[in-house]
Amino acid sequence: MANYAVGDLQGCFTPFLKLLSEVNFNPSKDHLYLVGDLIARGPDSLSCLEFVYQNQDSITVTLGNHDLHFIACNILGKQPNPKDNLSAVFSSKQCCSYASYLRTQPLAVFLEKQSTFISHAGIHPSWSIEQALAYARIAEKNYRSEEAQLFFENMYGSKETNFTPNKDPLTNFKTIVNIFTRMRFLESDEKLNLYEKGSPKSSQLQPWFDHPRFENEKTRYIFGHWAALEGKTNKENMIALDTGCVWGGNMTLLNLGTNEYILSK
Repeated sequence: MANYAVGDLQGCFTPFLKLLSEVNFNPSKDHLYLVGDLIARGPDSLSCLEFVYQNQDSITVTLGNHDLHFIACNILGKQPNPKDNLSAVFSSKQCCSYASYLRTQPLAVFLEKQSTFISHAGIHPSWSIEQALAYARIAEKNYRSEEAQLFFENMYGSKETNFTPNKDPLTNFKTIVNIFTRMRFLESDEKLNLYEKGSPKSSQLQPWFDHPRFENEKTRYIFGHWAALEGKTNKENMIALDTGCVWGGNMTLLNLGTNEYILSK
């Protein structure tokens, strides 16, 4: 039995299959952790969803911003952005089933035996792992509830940059979702900057994983979302798995037991 983590699929189904073939992935005994953004931008989001749906007992998805946007569009009856390349998904008879399945998936997981925390964008440095998981459960309860439409209607926007849920439930939902699925840089007061998206080398802002809180910490943090990092954080316990396959880079798989990386275009 092996446990693997894979960076953002973004609809790049063929490289994904090549990676699984490289490690002889066996859904009857292996487990796959996908760090989110299964869909959008790439050529075959429908096949990515179908594979994950058919093998859901062997896969855990920590939802990304594109995944949540897909769910929101499905629930709210909205049209996706044309550049997201999701027409085949929304035309599929299984579209609602895929959205319902994704709503069962978490925003964050902690693998105690491997001392590994996984989420799409990371963890705010002011949050302990216990706090982060508790906040994730709050948002998960929101997007699985009968009131999910209301929460998704209020999910959007980049002005709410707080990092501590302490307001009304709708604002809390947005805050938690922004941390887990959109975070990259922090301002000097540790609030999120949701506008800067480039490389840390081109910004005066602080990447969340460079916060002093993480110095000498033994927990391993696995995330995606930030293709501009090109998989480089310069920190042994900070694993950036979005290596920009959809933009012409590699897709990256990590064996959580052996720490072996496998790359595929």
